[in-house]
Amino acid sequence: MRRLAAAVLTGTALLSGCASEQNSGDPLQIAATLEPARPAVSPQQSQTPAGAVLPLADATAVAVVGGRVAVAVAEPPSVLLYPLDTLASPLVVPLPGVAERLTPVGDAVEAPVPGSGVVVTVRADGSTAERRVDGGPVDVAVVDGRTVVARRDAKLVGVDDKVVTGVSSPDQVVAAGSGAVVLDRPRSAVFDVELDGPEGPRLGAGLRAGDGATTAVADRFGRVLVVDTRGGELMAFSVRPLIMRQRFPVPGAPYGMAYDGTRDLVWITLTELNQVVAFDVAGGEPVERFRFATVRQPDAVAVDPGSGRVFVASGNGQGMQVIGI
Repeated sequence: MRRLAAAVLTGTALLSGCASEQNSGDPLQIAATLEPARPAVSPQQSQTPAGAVLPLADATAVAVVGGRVAVAVAEPPSVLLYPLDTLASPLVVPLPGVAERLTPVGDAVEAPVPGSGVVVTVRADGSTAERRVDGGPVDVAVVDGRTVVARRDAKLVGVDDKVVTGVSSPDQVVAAGSGAVVLDRPRSAVFDVELDGPEGPRLGAGLRAGDGATTAVADRFGRVLVVDTRGGELMAFSVRPLIMRQRFPVPGAPYGMAYDGTRDLVWITLTELNQVVAFDVAGGEPVERFRFATVRQPDAVAVDPGSGRVFVASGNGQGMQVIGI
């Protein structure tokens, strides 16, 4: 296990010493251009996927909520709601555009549609509610009853009716204790958003997160776990103060990630290998517990904390895989 404690600076003056002369003064940028990491283009499958595979169009996100498995698909843009007990005959809920992420909130999922400037609440019975959120909403988190929305095109984070600026590409937001952590994919950085400041929400500290961070989740220990797809690592950050506590090698272009708080397992898809791996993160360092062959292009993963079943969704139409452990 490799551990790293990193210095923290506040606001937009972030880690220095990583910049080159080509980066226009941005201390987080180490390349000539800001290019977010993406899942690897998966090779042809060499092993039979574990468990069962359900037919499915290209998936962009998957979540478990309200006795359903919710899957966002790109064509046509919609959310499919599969009953957890049978996984048959899903309800099809049309969306006004493609949702990149699904966030469970109570018995519903929030489906931000950046191209249409709306967030659609999809309930377990298939009913919906839609609200306008300008600025390209891409992700939603709820922290102590406050709704936090990453608005990528507007380069800001909305906290109810207030906004927080200073993140050039807010691509994902994660509830972390009484605050939130925002992931900026192009700069491969994480930012702490303080919600209870004396003058309202504000941007706190920021840190680099490897060479190409893509996905983040929170665990029950108050940490935010981040995968570095380009660098092949799993990182753990404590919050308030924001400090990188751990980094652990995970070869294979890790991308999709889900956390099982019942078993303290973090499931990570390896898009370069057509695999999914589970690490126990309850101890001092991650310990591999499971590894399974997956459908091709395993871009998204979710876990049912009740049964422990894992759902891996293909990003190129190869189906949704159901793995029991």
